[in-house]
Amino acid sequence: MPALPPPETLEELELPPRKASLATEVDVLVVGGGPAGLGAALGAAKTGASVALVERYGFLGGNATAALVMPLMSFHTQRPTFERQGVTTLLPSDHGPGHPVIAGVVLELLEALVEAGGAVPPTLGTGYVVPFDPEAFKVVALELLDEAGVRYLFHAFASDLYRGPEGIGVVFETKSGPLVIKAGTVVDCTGDGDIAVRAGARYEIGRDSDGLVQPMTLMFRMGEFSRTAFENYVKEHPDQWRGVHGLWDLIERASAAGDLDLAREDLLFFATPHERELSVNSTRITRVLGTDVWDLTYAETEGRRQFRQVVQFLRKYVPGFEEAYPIQSGVQVGVRETRRIVGEYYLTADDLLSARRFPDVIARGSYPVDIHNPNGKGTTLKRLPPDQAYDLPLRALMPQGVDRILVAGRCISGSHEAHSSYRVMPIAMATGQAAGVCAALATRDGRNPRDMDAAEVQDVLRRQGVNLGDNEARQ
Repeated sequence: MPALPPPETLEELELPPRKASLATEVDVLVVGGGPAGLGAALGAAKTGASVALVERYGFLGGNATAALVMPLMSFHTQRPTFERQGVTTLLPSDHGPGHPVIAGVVLELLEALVEAGGAVPPTLGTGYVVPFDPEAFKVVALELLDEAGVRYLFHAFASDLYRGPEGIGVVFETKSGPLVIKAGTVVDCTGDGDIAVRAGARYEIGRDSDGLVQPMTLMFRMGEFSRTAFENYVKEHPDQWRGVHGLWDLIERASAAGDLDLAREDLLFFATPHERELSVNSTRITRVLGTDVWDLTYAETEGRRQFRQVVQFLRKYVPGFEEAYPIQSGVQVGVRETRRIVGEYYLTADDLLSARRFPDVIARGSYPVDIHNPNGKGTTLKRLPPDQAYDLPLRALMPQGVDRILVAGRCISGSHEAHSSYRVMPIAMATGQAAGVCAALATRDGRNPRDMDAAEVQDVLRRQGVNLGDNEARQ
């Protein structure tokens, strides 16, 4: 049966007033249980606040688990390189083979995953990414919240903002009817800035030239993969594989035979903690927006059409996949970009690529500007200078003109180009921790987050083990 088409015109209908039940009241309410939400809840709880985290699914992790966005991308600096005849060589570095610029709760999560056998530590061999098991991620995330004393509610979708004479809250749609949770401060970790927008925050969508956002991807896992057979093929065809992507000749052959209509330029694989398993990031759905239900419906169906075709291609054409089969696809399509809330500071690509420092730094990033073509094939990658990282200022987490709400994760304030770097999960989790700390301190002192002294937030973050690059000069 075809999907329900969007109406040609939207007719607004009057709905009867309704009531909601008050579920609880806390110091800090975190909306969304993805990496940013985990960081925010843990940061707030470690600061001494009472915290509630509310998640739309029945498990934690957000894109890490629901969309199978695996692995955690590198949060290490880049080593200097030398390129000759198309071959890139890593050069020695004063800091060794790349050094981490994010710690805090990101490091706690990583250590817990490794201890549970659910992740591989980042090394030069992994390209400094962190292959992880999504099921282990779900369990470890729960354990971290339990240890910190965070209360949580699942199967609750944030639909509206509540403002009463006594404070602020969020309305959640549930099987038990609409619920309201009141809070001193709300941290919006929805990825889309849903709560901030409900409060009246300004936002941007897409690139300046045409408003298009980065494409969506339905990721999936393949089991019974023969790593030895694939590695032997790569040794025999070294020009056909570069680290984690390639297979151009096989793609061309399959396309000519009518067996493949690939929406991106090559195949992209990532390892997992399991020897005979791979994570595949090779579908691409363009010209769709994750805040439009009609676009999301199309993206889910188109993503699964591409998913099936890529699986058939792998089994028929690629050595090592002859007996492989799909273990799991994402619960939902992976959304890279939607709204970017306009904050007190607006991050730009120049800020990132020049490794800019800020006096109100609350997190750091080193991931490249990584833009998947919003209109088709191709990926743009621009790296930071060797051994450098950029600062994320507290002001980028504060929506302009909105009180008692902070944002964290991929919807913080910045340009389309800057977003393509800070959208990755370790940075999202780090901004979440900072937002949680700021929210806890603001509620404790009865202040709006924008009135907080950044130095006070930084002191607490340092005590929580966050790396603020204190030994480097700042503007």
